[in-house]
Amino acid sequence: MAAGTAVYPSLAGRVVLVTGGGSGIGASIVEGFARQQAKVGFVDIDATASAQVLSAIAGTGAERHFERCDVRDTAALRGAIENVRRALGPITILVNNAARDDRHVTEEVTPEYWDERMAVNLKHQFFAAQAVLPDMKAAGHGSIVNFGSVSWMAGQGGMVAYTAAKSAVLGLTRSLARDFGRYNIRVNAIAPGWVLTERQRKLWLTPEKHARLMEAQCLKRDLTGDDIARVVLFLASDEAGAITSQHYVVDGGRL
Repeated sequence: MAAGTAVYPSLAGRVVLVTGGGSGIGASIVEGFARQQAKVGFVDIDATASAQVLSAIAGTGAERHFERCDVRDTAALRGAIENVRRALGPITILVNNAARDDRHVTEEVTPEYWDERMAVNLKHQFFAAQAVLPDMKAAGHGSIVNFGSVSWMAGQGGMVAYTAAKSAVLGLTRSLARDFGRYNIRVNAIAPGWVLTERQRKLWLTPEKHARLMEAQCLKRDLTGDDIARVVLFLASDEAGAITSQHYVVDGGRL
């Protein structure tokens, strides 16, 4: 994360769990929390990329722990969360970042593919929140940040199962905020715009698409993982202590 990022004293020493923290936006979030001196646990299916993240944050001195996990497997997710808890302590910050935005043709979607897309983009967010709830209740506070997307708000085609799942994140967020609020647990959602991670550049970006993106955005620059991580850090901190059940669009003014 770039120098000059705000420091949130309330994050120091708190245990954070980030799903999908091994690359892209998730890696930026893990790095951001490490620089805040939080105790950072993260899960990801890619152990090789995650090892690079662990190496990158080693110099921060923050406690850190990685668990390889396929978040589509709820039992494995619960086990990984328990291992993070054992390694670092009770979890009071959860960032539900893991997702896959693979494109697909509507006519070719099978019931099995649909269920798999829901599992990787929506289902795990609920079960991760359920798993950390006892820790947050015992602590008397907590912050959960769920990841949506601007794709459904923009009416983007070619990924209907993804956009359906990501639109549901808003309903999930508001319901959890209502249910968890009595325990002083805040639940918010972030809807990133097109963040040009290495994966996005490799798979989807073309000169023509980039030109259209720059035309659509108010800000004429590429969005980075750090842009999203900064908002996550704020929402996780006590500076956002009165903010819950909200949906923050971070898209450079695209919509």
